[in-house]
Parts: sequence; C-alpha cells; structure tokens
Amino acid sequence: MYCPQSFRQKILSIAVIIAFVIQPCRMLKAQQAEEYYTKGMVVSAYPDAAQAGLAILKKGGNAVDAAVAVQFALAVTLPQAGNLGGGGFMVYRSAKGQAATLDFREKAPAMASANMYLDANGNVIPDKSLYTHQAAGVPGSVDGMVQAHQKYGKLPWAVLVQPAIDLAHKGFKVTEHLANDLNHSQADFSRLNAGRTNYFAKPAPWKAGDVLVLEDLAKTLTLIRDKGRAGFYDGVVAAQITDEMKAGQGLITQADLNNYHSVWRKPIVGKYKQFKIITMPPPSSGGIALLQLLHSVEPYPLSRWGYNQDSTVQLITEAERRVYADRSKYLGDPDFYSVPVDSLLNPAYITGRMSNFSWAQATPSSTIQPGSFAGYESDQTTHYSIVDAQGNAVSITTTLNGSFGNKIFVKGAGFLLNNEMDDFSSKPGVPNMYGLVGGKANSIQPGKRMLSSMTPTILEKDGKLFMVVGTPGGSTIITSVFQTILNVTEFNQNAQQAVSSKRFHHQWLPDEVMTENNALDETVVNKLKQKGYKITLRGNIGRVDAIVVTKEGLTGGADPRGDDTKAGW
Repeated sequence: MYCPQSFRQKILSIAVIIAFVIQPCRMLKAQQAEEYYTKGMVVSAYPDAAQAGLAILKKGGNAVDAAVAVQFALAVTLPQAGNLGGGGFMVYRSAKGQAATLDFREKAPAMASANMYLDANGNVIPDKSLYTHQAAGVPGSVDGMVQAHQKYGKLPWAVLVQPAIDLAHKGFKVTEHLANDLNHSQADFSRLNAGRTNYFAKPAPWKAGDVLVLEDLAKTLTLIRDKGRAGFYDGVVAAQITDEMKAGQGLITQADLNNYHSVWRKPIVGKYKQFKIITMPPPSSGGIALLQLLHSVEPYPLSRWGYNQDSTVQLITEAERRVYADRSKYLGDPDFYSVPVDSLLNPAYITGRMSNFSWAQATPSSTIQPGSFAGYESDQTTHYSIVDAQGNAVSITTTLNGSFGNKIFVKGAGFLLNNEMDDFSSKPGVPNMYGLVGGKANSIQPGKRMLSSMTPTILEKDGKLFMVVGTPGGSTIITSVFQTILNVTEFNQNAQQAVSSKRFHHQWLPDEVMTENNALDETVVNKLKQKGYKITLRGNIGRVDAIVVTKEGLTGGADPRGDDTKAGW
C-alpha cells in the first residue's frame, strides 16, 4: 500500500515521541530543559522556603546564611518535617575545599532509660515511642542553626529568621501535598492534643490555596530572632516546653534544654573512582553506609550495564543487604559507643563482604549477619542543598522522625514535638517504625543521640565542588542518595533526571526488594524473581534535592514526589 512521504514522516515522529516517553517512564515526569545559574542556588522541599533562601543569597548572604533562613522557613511551611522541635545534620564545604559537619541531632532526656518502652513482660509497648510525650528527644535544630551561623554566617541573625516570622504571621498558601497530609492526620491532631490547641484545626478539609496562619509560632520565632539560643532553650519557650512535658508525663526538663549542645564532628571522607565523598559521621549511619555501598559496587561495570537493569539491581541489592546488616550492629552515638569506622570502611573487609554472593540466585538475608573483624569489642524528614556565589556549599537533612513528629504541639509555642526516641533500639532485634533493627550500640541511654539514616553529602571532582545531595525517607535515605549519585556518575543523568528517576530499596530485613511503580521493567522483574528475589511495590521512595556543578553553571534537581523547588540566580 502506498504511504505518502508526509505520512511516513508523521509516523516516524510519533514513533520517536513514543520512544522518548517510554524510555524515561521510570522517571516521575517528563523533564524540563535544564536551567543553569552562576550566582547561587537553593533546592528545598517547599517553594516558600526555597525563595527565602534565595532572597538571602541575593542580599549577599552565604550558603550557611541561606541554610538558616531555609531551616526556619521550613519550620513554618513544612510542618511534616521542617521543625523547631527536631534536629538534623549539616555537611559544609567552603569554596576553598575546607569541610566540616555539624551534628544537631536530638538527645535522650536525662530521665530516659534502656527499657522505658517495655512492659512488665519485656515486650515493646505499641506506639509509646511514637505518639506520646515520652517519644520526644531534646530538640537540636535551633542550637544547630545558632552554631552554624556563629561559625560561618555573614549576615545578621535577625535578617535570617525574619522571613519565617513573616510566613507564620502573614500566612502562606497550602499546597495540595500539605493539604492532603493535614487532612490525613487531623484525627490524630485532635486526639493527641485533646483539651489543648490544635494549630491545624479547620472546620472544612484543607485544600490547595488555603492560607495557613500560625501566630503562636510567629511569636516563638520572634523570640528566637531577638534572643538567639536563649529564645528557645530558656525563658518563655523553654517554660512552654517543660509545661507541655509535665502535662503529658514527658521527660524533657529545663536541665535537658540547658545541657543540649550541637557538636562539630570530623566528616567521613572517602573516594569513589574520581570523586571525593564528604558525608556525615555517626550518629548518622548514612555516611559510613554510603561509602560502603559505593565501594561495594565500584569494581563492577555499572555504566555498561545501565540504569535499573537486572545486573545493576542485583548487585546494588546484594550490597545494600550486607551494609544494612552491619548497620544493625555497629552504628550508634560515638560519644557513647566506639564505632569501628576504619574497620567498616576497610577495602579488604568490603571486598570480603561482597565475595559470597552468587549471580545465579539471591542471597537470603537469613544467611547474612553483621560482619566481623579482629579487635572488635522517617519516613518524614526534609533536606535542602545550597551553593552560593563564592562556591560554598551546604547539605542539610533535618527531621521530626515520623510525619508531623509525635503530632503533639507545644501549647502556646505553636510547634510540634519530635518522636525521635523511636530511632533508638527499644529492644534488640525489634524493628522501629521504618523496619530497621538494632542492638546494644543504639540502645537508649540518658544524653545519648539516637542513630539516624540521614545522609547529607557533598561530592568533589578534580578538587572542585561537583554535587550537593540528600533526601528524607527514613530507612530509604541511604539508598536514595546512593542511587542518585550513581545516576549522575555512572548513568550520565543530569541533576533533575537523577532526582526524578524511579528507585528501589533493600535493607536486609525484611528480605524484599521494595520498588516504586515502574521502577523496574517486566523483563528485569522476571529475571530477578527467577533468582529468588522478592519484589514488592510500595509508594514513593525519598524526596531527593540535589545541585550539580557543570561547566555551564549550577543545575538543580527538585524531587517531583513532593513540593520540592529549585531556585537560583
């Protein structure tokens, strides 16, 4: 049959379009053209927060100044994870290549004890470490921002806190994501704050475009603006926190608040091929685990195999299985427990760990135990990445742990408490809310920081800044950062593609490969199942925010799984 040239061209064009659409179907949505910026960039989880950080950069502030503004803006606009009542980690790299990490993770109150969540029979009491006043650790976010600003900040403190005050006082527009989350948790807010103020109460369901005003939170932020650390850990706000604790049989006292201090720690630094990795040390498990994962896969030709192909997925899964087993035993607060960092990152140890997997079949997690070496004795989090005009870079991950923390407000202060105590091992071998198991290294002790999976990370290439990356996601944080780095370094994806690409996750226990919908094509799934891998579909994995430095300038990846936004100039 005769086919006119113009018709054939149309068919060919359609075929090309179909091929283009199908190929990136394992990304969340079609990519826009890359945008490049030369004076600075902010990528964060909420539009207003990204704009607050960008405004600070435009005023002449540096990356740390912008980070402080973003942190407090997120405390207003992203109540699921942005916070005053939580904590987090910061990885910093100066334009000259100097690196530092700040641990502002929450701490267990002085009255905490190893068995505080167990009943008389030694069993874990359901939800006591999640939705009670006793679930809250001593908050670190405000002290962390104060410490970061004192060491590296440029603009006046008050200038950095003011945008958050304006957002809380004047109100901000609720996105569809936030409206859905507020509506989903409304019954919990009412139940857990009975007789007290539910700051998110509304006669009708929340919807996109509604304006949320938080006057009490604005008052708290004003005290922080005017008095710095004392505006939160002393005076009116401190009294509101301790009164809230007394009302709900919580454990945090004024002495706990007085004694809380962030800690500057030595970064975990390693190499992956031509890249230098600067990441967070314990009590984050993320930095050590990330380097273990990268070193585990480094000898293999991932770029030749390709993104999310069967060999790629099998190798990554087997690496993740072993690394999460190590995490369960060896990682905890280094102020209380001697973490064997050098042993865990020893190349010979990692090679040995990977030597016993078979390409022919899956390795059952039941046969994998934490490694051994001589001499040995959360889903709701948020991340932001910032680079300023001088090339200073900040990677910060901060959290309340669960979505909206323990969902209990501090009466009069307008902010939510965390439920980070669940990140301790309530009982050895019993999983936390993310299914992670732990032991003695992460047991509850007064003043101890709970283990975290947060993995804020900065990469260098040829001695220059290359990538700033991190994500929320509970136990999936480590694997999301890992896979995003591979997407850029091995699979030649740009920043937005690397962030948008579908992900999968394995954490030793439970023994299953959890995947986002369409993360793996049918052929790959069938090959893996034939080898004994259990494939389980789940919802979104992570919400990565990344910045990549190219010869054209800064380019960002803002995760389309949420309201994440990139802003630059």
